[in-house]
Amino acid sequence: MNELVEEKSKQADFDSVAFLKNLTHQPGIYKMLDAQGEIIYVGKAKNLKNRVASYFRNQNVSPKQQVMVGKIAAIEITITHTEGEALLLESQQIKHHRPRYNICLRDDKSYPYIYISTQHDFPQISLHRGGKKKLGKYYGPYPGANAVRESLKLLQKMFMVRQCTDSFFDNRSRPCLEYQIGRCKAPCVGLIDKVSYAQDLADTQLFLEGKGNQLIDQRIAKMEQASAELAFEKAADYRDQITRLRSVMEKYFVPGERGDLDILACATQGGFACIQVFYIRHGQSLGNKVFFPKIHDNHSPEDILQAFIAQYYLEKQIPFELIVSHVPPEQELLTEVLVQQAQHSVIISANVRGERLKWLQMAQANADNSLLSKLSERQSLGDRLVNLKSLLGLEVLPKRMECFDISHTQGDQTVASCVVFDQEGPVKSAYRRFNISDIAPGDDYAAMNQAVLRRYKRMQLGEHPAPDVLFIDGGRGQMNAAEKALSELGINDVMIVGVSKGLDRKAGMEKIILARHNRPLDVSPGMAGLLLIQHIRDEAHRFAITGHQQRRGKAKQQSVLEDITGLGAKRRQSLLKQFGGLQGVAQASVDALCSIEGISRSLAQRIYDTFHHQDGT
Repeated sequence: MNELVEEKSKQADFDSVAFLKNLTHQPGIYKMLDAQGEIIYVGKAKNLKNRVASYFRNQNVSPKQQVMVGKIAAIEITITHTEGEALLLESQQIKHHRPRYNICLRDDKSYPYIYISTQHDFPQISLHRGGKKKLGKYYGPYPGANAVRESLKLLQKMFMVRQCTDSFFDNRSRPCLEYQIGRCKAPCVGLIDKVSYAQDLADTQLFLEGKGNQLIDQRIAKMEQASAELAFEKAADYRDQITRLRSVMEKYFVPGERGDLDILACATQGGFACIQVFYIRHGQSLGNKVFFPKIHDNHSPEDILQAFIAQYYLEKQIPFELIVSHVPPEQELLTEVLVQQAQHSVIISANVRGERLKWLQMAQANADNSLLSKLSERQSLGDRLVNLKSLLGLEVLPKRMECFDISHTQGDQTVASCVVFDQEGPVKSAYRRFNISDIAPGDDYAAMNQAVLRRYKRMQLGEHPAPDVLFIDGGRGQMNAAEKALSELGINDVMIVGVSKGLDRKAGMEKIILARHNRPLDVSPGMAGLLLIQHIRDEAHRFAITGHQQRRGKAKQQSVLEDITGLGAKRRQSLLKQFGGLQGVAQASVDALCSIEGISRSLAQRIYDTFHHQDGT
């Protein structure tokens, strides 16, 4: 992007007349800040002066927009050379700052691909997420990992190309279970030659490229040839393959489509929005994904799709066509910027017919249904929040709630979890785990104290806001430990609530304890507020256990190797990386082990003996 020029005006009481007097007519973006310096809105303009002035001169704005204007304490201006540059910069700033009054998309994860390692003699096919740095071919993106795994299972049944890691492949001495159940031809032990395997791989690639009819034609020719040669069993195999291919194509392939396109439908109701995206690559449906962008006002579906496309596609692989349920208001500008980013033609279509119309109608039906489900969940959560407010004696509905839990095995590998909920439910991007150290094994009180101290020291540094309610999974001891930690930090305005499982440890029979209260609250099983507390506590418990299991697994990997004389930390890490983990090391031969730099034959023999003696072999 070309050089950008910034102009700033920060005053306690914003003087819009003085600010507008010297404001440029050039294109760019404007950032509105409140009295605390927080960015509350980011917008772009072809003419900055005219656009910013409209906020202070236009009386026909919504009440929410009037509230936003009333909060403005400063406006920062960034000038760009073109409106297209402004659109790009606006999208980046919204994704980075997530201003309160913008339409914001929660979409931080990279999208998975199917990856084929073509540089290998017997290439592997696998799920890949992240940058495309490795040599090979990538197919996708898919809407999620589950869609990739489903496709991989299908490919494994049809073409039997290996999906095991290279370290597993290199150290096989006999076929694995996948060969036994007919999902791999065991190239690892030479049961298929390179030429035949290459043909299976080529068929896999044709399928992923949407050329299923070509595959069927090939198999028809082979079936007829086998019949002519009286090889009837072979002909029957080809017939069965043709049947499977046709069945799969009916399910996954879109009639009449051979290109890359996405279908987007938007539904709005009650201050909420839902967008359904269906992904089609090479004429093949890869699945769909639902998004619920954060909106602060009653925006139109057209405006929501405009914001969604700008934030979602400008940093991702862009298909050749976007079919939309509503035409974005700046369709031409959006198309121009997408073309510049994609380096190929891009079309945004709304008036479609035939099969495309059927897919668009299906996407719209899914968007409508998902939004209704979300509204139902939201209503249920709202009822629970109202009941929780009454149960805890709060003056207002809690905006942010956090919950801590501790997990360990007989005091070993202790992990504390902190989960966060707001008025829309779990905020998973704000979840945190803490590896606990320097305490007596099994001391849950010390673990809780350490976790709370570490968490809220970061809060004081401005890393996250304070919660209205702090739930502690445990009784008085855990609560006192948390209260002591907050007191050390000088934090006295957070309500602490203990969630004790009670004598029978049955769901619904929990004791809810408030700090500085003598008795547990009188709570009836099934109360809406109690159900919300259980949800938050269970999520903290799940997150803590997952973290503990991961930490214990890593420790187990290290502990076995640490007992081997002469195997230092660097060599341990090198082994684990080269063989893809502890299982790969355990399966490696002495020759394979000593091929690693720094591993002598005598050390390789000790490593080999360690695992095989442990296995009783």
